Amino acid sequence: MDEEMLKLDNQLCFSLYACSKEVTRIYKPFLDELGITYTQYITLLVLWEKDNITVKELGDRLYLDSGTLTPLLKKLENADIVKRTRDTKDERNVYVELTEKGRDMKITALNIPQKIFCCTGLTSEEVVSLREKLKELLLHLRQQE
Repeated sequence: MDEEMLKLDNQLCFSLYACSKEVTRIYKPFLDELGITYTQYITLLVLWEKDNITVKELGDRLYLDSGTLTPLLKKLENADIVKRTRDTKDERNVYVELTEKGRDMKITALNIPQKIFCCTGLTSEEVVSLREKLKELLLHLRQQE
């Protein structure tokens, strides 16, 4: 057995984990200004793209289960950023919709991606290439289920 393969620095999972952790850390001061967490931010990104979607759609898009998403949405609702409504025809479906405050936050958040890009030290081409490679990896891994 090649023991080199068991070194931490040779693990793809650790490189992805550590990088994700650092990128999320870089977002923190910008998101603190909005009064939201990173997970709340990515939730808002989905809703800014397509508002008034089901909790299930939101969870599928974010790769989050309802046990994680429900408390997150409750906090956003308590902050008057989103509202949840149960479908009158099928009560199993709960819709999530931005409030006026939630829609207005989009304007404040517009500069965040550029600020993060500046922190990466990568060119725009490198960022696009890395993002596309990660999407390919995610797609491939999801097909393994």
